[in-house]
Amino acid sequence: MAKGIEIRNAHFPGRAPIDAYGNGGFRFADMSHRGSLLCLPSGIYGWDMTLEDALTPAHFQKVLDEAAQIEVLLVGTGPELRPLPAELKAALRAKQISSDPMSTGAAVRTFNIMLSESRAVAAALIAV
Repeated sequence: MAKGIEIRNAHFPGRAPIDAYGNGGFRFADMSHRGSLLCLPSGIYGWDMTLEDALTPAHFQKVLDEAAQIEVLLVGTGPELRPLPAELKAALRAKQISSDPMSTGAAVRTFNIMLSESRAVAAALIAV
């Protein structure tokens, strides 16, 4: 008997620039993803984060887990800049990660440039 549909966590096992964003998702590596993304050294992951969610260290656990390979974290906070809470900034700083919040569009553009320069960059992108 055939198995039913298997739902897996979204994951692209590599680094890739973001080709487009908007309409609630992103395009990269000839694929599209609906929802937010974490772009980390180990790959690109679907991220359960919306504009309404609080920016807490728990939401950034995957980033903290890969801290040894990340110097800069770009945080795309949606259509407008949203400051990072002190607790989150402290958690990132404790792992020696510099954080830079900005609109999601600015974060995508900056991520692509830094990625092309082979920098130790990661991005947390809230879908717009």
